[in-house]
Amino acid sequence: MTNLHTAARFNRNTLGVAIGLALGASLSTTTVQAAGFIDDAKVSLNLRNYYFNRNYLNHSGPKLDGNDQSQAEGWTQSFILDARSGYTEGTVGFGLDVLGLYSIKLDGNETVANSQLLPIHDDGEPADQFGRTAVAAKAKISKTELKVGEWFAVLPILRADDGRSLPQTFQGAQITSNEIDGLSLYGGQFWKNSQRNDASREDMSFNGFNGDDFNFGGAEYRFNGNATMVGAWHARLEDVYQQSYVQLTHSQPVGDWVLSGNLGYFTGKEEGAAKAGDLDNKVYQGSFSAKTGNNTFTAAYQQLRGDTKFLRVDGASGGSLVNDAFTASFDSPDERSWQLRHDYNFAGLGIPGLTLMNRYIKGDDIHASDGRKDGEEWARETELAYTIQDGSLKNLSVRWRNSDIRRDVGQDFNENRLIINYPLSLL
Repeated sequence: MTNLHTAARFNRNTLGVAIGLALGASLSTTTVQAAGFIDDAKVSLNLRNYYFNRNYLNHSGPKLDGNDQSQAEGWTQSFILDARSGYTEGTVGFGLDVLGLYSIKLDGNETVANSQLLPIHDDGEPADQFGRTAVAAKAKISKTELKVGEWFAVLPILRADDGRSLPQTFQGAQITSNEIDGLSLYGGQFWKNSQRNDASREDMSFNGFNGDDFNFGGAEYRFNGNATMVGAWHARLEDVYQQSYVQLTHSQPVGDWVLSGNLGYFTGKEEGAAKAGDLDNKVYQGSFSAKTGNNTFTAAYQQLRGDTKFLRVDGASGGSLVNDAFTASFDSPDERSWQLRHDYNFAGLGIPGLTLMNRYIKGDDIHASDGRKDGEEWARETELAYTIQDGSLKNLSVRWRNSDIRRDVGQDFNENRLIINYPLSLL
């Protein structure tokens, strides 16, 4: 195992140096060769204003100076610069992506900390500001791309979280190939994790147990006019856990309706030195939606089996789970949950850009850490969103999220979030 780890580190370092040298060489060539690098570049600046308020109920909040915290609150202004070059011309094209992340505290103090909008200092006070820069070099030949560096990665078995001031990013290397029509192949390795409220780069971990590299591979095949997709993935957080995932999605017009389905199965267990102990987790899930006109109706079911909660890298999103919500993922050991959801687009009433989502999720049969095997929880969530359609503020969006969650094995709270995003295209 040690030799494999050493080889992995050698390969990724060598690969990073090689692609960096190749990129530098490519940029020193003629203007014609580098034309695609500049001409196809896209640069945007997203201004994100985020207000978060969570009121804990029934003395279920975290402890603060020995007392129950009654409220978590924060307000930030963030600047997210996303600069993506095109590719230099030639058989192998080279490029560079840069993600500049910076957030400023507008309000919040130690008495209302734990909003996860900002890092928390040792004295309990939220940071006044934080940020980081993520840089990734890329190379492309035909329909195959190699990327090395740090970026906002979204994969079914590793989803960066973008639920607060700044997005989570991972540092690593990934190959994506689309040489065969309909078939996408993925493979790679991540070795560092920058969580959404942290400016540092930490080891990949699960439940606080640091692993070695996170290795993954996957394939997705789309057919039937892209209406159907089957996918298969495998991932290993070395010396902690391994996980496999298979998925089937399909969308089918039926008269005035469009019916869609999403079926998935996860299975996971310990890996290598098993630093987090023996692990056992399976997830069976399905989501089914029906869209007609401006209405979409969704029903979902999710069942966990085994003695372990859902396996995912610390800080990562649970978005691959059908019952992942704003406030909870319903992913405790042996938990089963169902969801009813309704989405409405007010374009049907002459107000394009205005949407409304309501959902209710109920979970039970939770096997809690205190030995209980009949824990329950439920969540009710609403999102009202509006995006300006034209004028000088075109694409500015305002989202209000209102949530209530009740549990007999965890925290009860009411929550409100107000998120204003203004994307500016600079290039």
